[in-house]
Amino acid sequence: MSEAGRIARISLDDESIARRGPEIDHERAVAAYDLIESNRFDLAGHGGPYHLRLFVEESRLMLDIRAHAESTDGEPLLLLGLSLSPFRRVIKDYFTLCDSYYAAIRQASPSQIEAIDMGRRALHNEGSELLMERLAGKATLDLDTARRLFTLICALHLRV
Repeated sequence: MSEAGRIARISLDDESIARRGPEIDHERAVAAYDLIESNRFDLAGHGGPYHLRLFVEESRLMLDIRAHAESTDGEPLLLLGLSLSPFRRVIKDYFTLCDSYYAAIRQASPSQIEAIDMGRRALHNEGSELLMERLAGKATLDLDTARRLFTLICALHLRV
């Protein structure tokens, strides 16, 4: 993987994150770790690697994309604001299924758990594809990167 076409550092605004429970906090931490370990992200017109900071401001998802630098926040490249409105339904439905999934793990049959998990993954993919569409022309990313970013966006979305 090219060092240039990737996110080397990710940060989320602590004030934007709502704590939903240990399972969701764990998913967020795993998504951030996995994102740094393996991702494809190319910002149109700028080389990487990148430092991406995600936060919510006035009902907008803000992507503060900077050139990655070890000792500083890096040179600002793009501050991109995306309306959260198109994401609201899929995020709401995703969390409803997440709650059902975590409840099912404790008491449901394996086939019921699998059915709920399939629905959860389908909604996760829907949100990831929506993110890729919204970033088209500004940034290029693969589905795995979009899935991890969608997980992080869900953590931020809970406060709006």
